[in-house]
Amino acid sequence: MSSFPDSARLAAEADAMHRADTGGVRSPTMRPRDAATLLIVDRSGPAPRVLMGRRHPGHKFMPDKFVFPGGRAERSDAAAPIATPLRPEVEAALLARTTRANATRARRLALAAIRETFEETGLVIGVPDKASRTAPAGPWADFLATGFLPDLSAVHFLARAITPPGRTKRFDTRFFLVEAEAIRHKIGDIVSPDSELVELAWLTIEETKSQPLPVITRIVLGDLEARLTGGGLDSAAPVPLYYRIGKDFRRELIAV
Repeated sequence: MSSFPDSARLAAEADAMHRADTGGVRSPTMRPRDAATLLIVDRSGPAPRVLMGRRHPGHKFMPDKFVFPGGRAERSDAAAPIATPLRPEVEAALLARTTRANATRARRLALAAIRETFEETGLVIGVPDKASRTAPAGPWADFLATGFLPDLSAVHFLARAITPPGRTKRFDTRFFLVEAEAIRHKIGDIVSPDSELVELAWLTIEETKSQPLPVITRIVLGDLEARLTGGGLDSAAPVPLYYRIGKDFRRELIAV
């Protein structure tokens, strides 16, 4: 494990952002909840672009910040039907450095990223469902009603980050990555002034630098840039795990 060269500055910046967003409210130490987010990368143009959304300014967690689609993993995610399984190296990395690790939990995390992306953007990461099935009630009903099943083979594992202690919400977030070609369907009228994400934008990594970003989002964009220039998405690269010890950001590589 290692500290960033400017880890103290990054920690101070994250703390200042937290104070500005919440008035400095701190919470008793709580266990981080599983969460997942999805980076969608379009490499069809001269520079790769990533899909980002601006969070509603009324949110208590990261208000008015540009983020990747995502959210908390739900119990129902583990039971959602799938078209394709996770790549073996993705599943192995998801199981590493995790208590109560099993294949079901790994699949649940990737499915949470796909479901949350659909709920927040209307984008379907899936393949046509050839079976005749009735969409079940619950969070997956609308996704399955599109006639597609989640395509987990399209998903890469980019990074993991744990919210520092004392925050009003704590997550153990897995950052997944897919190519824009994995989008197979889209439904409209999702993003509005009253929705969780009030704006969507395809931005180059350079363009993201002028947007209001959480510190961890900026760090993960750096990981994305390194991955794209260092061998591509299919290269077997270690997955960075980010967490805090006091005022110090830590970065630990999870071998694939």
